[in-house]
Amino acid sequence: MNKQEKIEGYELLNLQLKALLSEQNYTLSNLANASSLLWSFLPEQVYTGFYLYNGDKLILGPFQGSVSCVEIVMGKGVCGEAAQTRQTMIVEDVKKHKNYISCDGRAMSEIVVPMVKDGNLVGVLDLDSSEVGFYDEIDQKYLEEFASILCDMTDFKFFEVG
Repeated sequence: MNKQEKIEGYELLNLQLKALLSEQNYTLSNLANASSLLWSFLPEQVYTGFYLYNGDKLILGPFQGSVSCVEIVMGKGVCGEAAQTRQTMIVEDVKKHKNYISCDGRAMSEIVVPMVKDGNLVGVLDLDSSEVGFYDEIDQKYLEEFASILCDMTDFKFFEVG
């Protein structure tokens, strides 16, 4: 797919997400449906899902793909790094990333988008592709928008610490 098709696809995806979430704001339902929506949109994925921040570490949330790591310490792996810095991370080749945690040997590249609501980290959106160099600035822009829509339309109070 060329860049314009990719952009148009993401724009449609984000509109679909808004429609999907418009009737309710349940955390688990929204995360499960969002991971399924992304999984369908990006068939090259080996993992599409969420890790939720419990105030100490990241805990596996709803996802599509193979069995995955259950806990990730802040700062460890791409998810832990992105959560700690609150910055999106794109890793073109996970085999060359020193701090990479391998949960699925088929993963070749990864993008992780921190999810922040009302200034608080609630988790990360994590996607792994079977292709090296799969993610680019277009993916980053629209996945950050996807995560922002999801945070705006989801009640994460169920996961608040304290």
